[in-house]
Amino acid sequence: MYRWFNTGSLLLSISLCVTGIAWAAEPSKSLAAPQNETKPTEEKDEKKSSASTPPAAKPHEQSEAIKAFRKTAVSLTYPSGDLKLPGWIYKPAGDGPFPVVIWNHGSEQRPTAHPELGKFYTEHGYVLFLPVRHGHGEAPGDYIVALQDKHRAEIDDLTIVQRKAVELHEVYNRDVVAAVKWIREQPFVDPKRLAISGCSYGGIQTLLASEQDLHALAFVVFSPGAMSWANPELRKREALAVERARGPMFLLQAKNDYSIGPSEVLGPLLRDKKGLNQAMLYPAFGETHQDGHGGFACWEEGIAVWGNDVLQFLEKAGMQPK
Repeated sequence: MYRWFNTGSLLLSISLCVTGIAWAAEPSKSLAAPQNETKPTEEKDEKKSSASTPPAAKPHEQSEAIKAFRKTAVSLTYPSGDLKLPGWIYKPAGDGPFPVVIWNHGSEQRPTAHPELGKFYTEHGYVLFLPVRHGHGEAPGDYIVALQDKHRAEIDDLTIVQRKAVELHEVYNRDVVAAVKWIREQPFVDPKRLAISGCSYGGIQTLLASEQDLHALAFVVFSPGAMSWANPELRKREALAVERARGPMFLLQAKNDYSIGPSEVLGPLLRDKKGLNQAMLYPAFGETHQDGHGGFACWEEGIAVWGNDVLQFLEKAGMQPK
C-alpha cells in the first residue's frame, strides 16, 4: 500500500529496504579513461597511459540547500524479475499525476540519490525516480564491473571480452525496463508523460531502453560509455540503439569528458534523424575529465549549464507539467 503524508513536502511511504542516508559515491577503478580516441586498445594499455591525465577532482561540496533537500528523498524497492531492488523518488508537492523522469546511474558500485537532480526536476514539476540496478549498492546480484574484470582475467580474446561487456549491459537493462513499468503504475505519476535519462553506464542503459516498447516520450543521454569508448563493439551497439530509438533523443557532453567520441559518432546520426533529435557538445566543465563527465551531468553547476536546454527538449516532446 502506498500513502503520501504532508510534512512540508509530500513523501511516499513504500516498503523500505534501504535507509534514507545517502550512499557514498565510489567511482569504479576498473574502467580506463581513454582520451578522445576511437582506436580500439586493450584496457590494460589505457591504464598505463592514465598517468598523463589530469589529477582526480576534489570531492564535490554540496550546498546546504541541497543537503537539506536530500532528506526529502523517499527510499523504496521495486521488483525486477525475482529481485527487489532499491531506489529513490523525489516528488513535487501535490497529488499529481506528474510527468516523471527516470535517472539511470553510472558504473559506480554505490550510486547516490543525486539531490541536485531531484531538486531541479521537482522544482519544474517532474517526479524524479532513481532506480538502482542489481549488483550495485545494497541491491542483490553481481556487480557489472566485477563481472567485466572477471572476463578480462579469464578470456584471452579481446573481441570476445568486448562483446561480453556489451552483453552485460543488455542483461542489466532488464532492471531499467522493470523500473519503468513499476513507476508507471504509481498513482502520482502520469504514465503517458515519461522520459528516461542517465549518464555514463546510465547513458548506455538509456540508449538500450530507447529501443524498448516503453512508451517513453523522450530520452536524455549524457556521455554514454565515454569511459569505454575504445570498445568497438560498444560503439556499434550504441549506434544501432540510436537508429532503433522509439522516441526523440538529446545527447549531451562537455568537451573535457573522458572521450567526446559519443558526440562525434552518435551526434551526426541523431541530427540525420531530424525531428526533435539533437546532440550538443558544451564547453569544458570543471578541471578534470571526471568533472566533465559525471560532474557536468549531476552537479548544480552543471545543471545550470544544460538545464534550460533539457527543459525545452522535454516540453517539445510533450512532457510539459500541467
